[in-house]
Amino acid sequence: MFKHILVPADGSHTSLLAVDKAAGLAKTFGSRLTALYVIDPYPFTGVGAEFALGQSQYLSAAKAEAGTAMDAAGERMRQAGVAGETRVIEAHAVWRGILEAAEQDGVDLLVIGSHGRRGLEMLVLGSVTRSVLAHSRITTLVVRE
Repeated sequence: MFKHILVPADGSHTSLLAVDKAAGLAKTFGSRLTALYVIDPYPFTGVGAEFALGQSQYLSAAKAEAGTAMDAAGERMRQAGVAGETRVIEAHAVWRGILEAAEQDGVDLLVIGSHGRRGLEMLVLGSVTRSVLAHSRITTLVVRE
C-alpha cells in the first residue's frame, strides 16, 4: 500500500513512538523507511563576531544532537526488524525540510509525532506537526503519546 514512509525524528519520546509506528507499517507493507532529522541552520538572527561564533557552536551542537537522534531511530527500526535508513538535512524551517525531503524522495506516507501542545506553549514553541499538516499534500499519520 505504501512504498516509502518518512518519519521525522528529533529524539524525543513522541518522535520515537512515531518511529515505532512507522517501522510497524513498513514491516507490514514491505515499505522503504527513512528516519529524518532536520537542522534549521538559522534558528536565531544576530550580527557581528558574536553571531558567527554562536552560529558555529549551535551547528556543532545541532549535528551532535541529530546524530544521537538518528542513532536512536535506527536502533528502534532494527529492533522492529526493518532495514531503514537515516538522514540528516539542513533546511530553513524544520517543517519545510520535512516536506521538501518527502517530495524529493517520492514519499507516500509521513508518520510524525505530536507533543500535543496547546495554548501559550504552542504559540511560544510552535508546532512542526501543525505546519506539516497545513502544507502537506502527502498522506500524514500523526502519532500522539
